Amino acid sequence: MDKNPKKDFGALKPSKNYLDSLSGFANLLGTIEQAEKAARELDREIDAATPKTQSASAAPAPVAEPDKPAEPEPTVEELLAQLDALVGLKTIKDSVRSLINLVKVRKLRADAGLPVPPMSLHMVFTGNPGTGKTTVARILSGLFRAIGVLSKGHLVETDRGGLVAGYVGQTAIKTAEAVKSALGGILFIDEAYALTPPDAQNDFGREAVETLLKLMEDNRDDLVVIVAGYDELMGNFIGSNPGLESRFNRYFQFPDYDAEELLEIFEGLCRKHEYALADGARESAKTLLDTVYLLRGDNFGNARDVRNLFEDIIAVHADRVSAVESPTREELATVIAEDIEKAGG
Repeated sequence: MDKNPKKDFGALKPSKNYLDSLSGFANLLGTIEQAEKAARELDREIDAATPKTQSASAAPAPVAEPDKPAEPEPTVEELLAQLDALVGLKTIKDSVRSLINLVKVRKLRADAGLPVPPMSLHMVFTGNPGTGKTTVARILSGLFRAIGVLSKGHLVETDRGGLVAGYVGQTAIKTAEAVKSALGGILFIDEAYALTPPDAQNDFGREAVETLLKLMEDNRDDLVVIVAGYDELMGNFIGSNPGLESRFNRYFQFPDYDAEELLEIFEGLCRKHEYALADGARESAKTLLDTVYLLRGDNFGNARDVRNLFEDIIAVHADRVSAVESPTREELATVIAEDIEKAGG
């Protein structure tokens, strides 16, 4: 018996019922395909007829904001009014006005084709902290813009830390970046004497000074540099380099505020922050500030000390008022003599 008989599959004939089933299945597939095609056509027609709406998950289209009108730059008259509003500083105010007049006339002469003698606008501000040096520098920057000497009129404040790096070759880069940020305005260097410490010949601060001097010359038409600090120390700083002496020949000395001016500054802070002085409170403040002025030392902070005292008084006032159940508006806004005496004690 043949164990592996060959099967004649070709001899197998599909039955009629089987062929009819295949034919029916093919017809069904054709019907489904036609239905799907018709559905796709219908979807396209509906999509074409429907207004396009944005998907909820899509990012919203940017909405153009109307251009805000630029705030007008303050005029010379407005800036001089700001200067006049500062407490004290009569000599400084007169010096600033004289400088602005000189610069205005120089520009008028240049516009008229007349010769203009060379003049350096770089300045030295000397005086104790809190005497208004930075505030006056900011007003000056605006004045120089208003009369056409500087293109932007902004103020950039820095110190040794903003100019000197800790590695060889980095200080020049850091100083150049500071100067670049101030182009068109004033670079204000506070405590500039820290750039040339005594007995430190290899200090990187000297590299900052050399770089600064070169950049001041390269950008002399659109940059003003103001160096500031204590009187004696600033004299030593300017004398440390012949280039500094030749470029900084305009000095402004900021005196300490006297006791009456300190009181005026204190009252101005009260008005600004809407605190009223009760009966006897002004006298207490005057007595305290007279003592502060008489006992002032080398580290006297002038307006800075008054600001610190004001904050101490407000803290004492808050402690007192917070103990009152439902304090009135008047109580919230009134400083009494005891607040001042406790803060000053």
